[in-house]
Amino acid sequence: MEIVALVIGVIGNIISVLMFLSPVGTFIRIVKNQSTEEFDSLPYICTLLSSSLWTYYGIIKPGSFLVSTTNGFGVAVEIIYVSLFLLFAPPKMRLKTAVLVVVLNVVFSATAILLAHFGSHGEMRIDVIGFLCSALNIVMYSSPLSVVKTVVTTKSVEYMPFLLSLFFFLNGGVWTLYALLVRDWFLGQEPWDKASFLYEYLLNDVSIG
Repeated sequence: MEIVALVIGVIGNIISVLMFLSPVGTFIRIVKNQSTEEFDSLPYICTLLSSSLWTYYGIIKPGSFLVSTTNGFGVAVEIIYVSLFLLFAPPKMRLKTAVLVVVLNVVFSATAILLAHFGSHGEMRIDVIGFLCSALNIVMYSSPLSVVKTVVTTKSVEYMPFLLSLFFFLNGGVWTLYALLVRDWFLGQEPWDKASFLYEYLLNDVSIG
């Protein structure tokens, strides 16, 4: 069973990497056109926040190397994406992005990690960060739906990247299976966290549907 879990975990890592890299085409277009057009920065900001805390979770929880490595990669990639938004977005979107980055990725993330690090120890610290990561997973997987208004207005799915939604969908499914195999509390063992992953899975079914 451990070997099966390892294989599924590696597959999950590969899909996670593909998920993080799936918007590359979008950002090549942004750089080429020197504009973010109608693309929204929210999915990337939320993913950066989620990946940051999952990286910390993987570091403090023994045996969670796969979690920390893939999310550490995600942090690096999402920083690049958000930086490109700050560079090429029109003034209104740039201001929105900057505010969200400061509030979520700097203040909130740093506060959560510092409070967990100095305010709790051992299993309690893992539990605190685990609960927070589970909640942020729902936010991250919901974020692609922020462009639904644009899709409805323009009557085009051009600004809802298909590959991003597809890999979010696949990622949720594979990590749910991995969670069941390793029986990790915050990767899916408990009913409320299974509901979290199921909700994420269904959300992205809607996104790619």
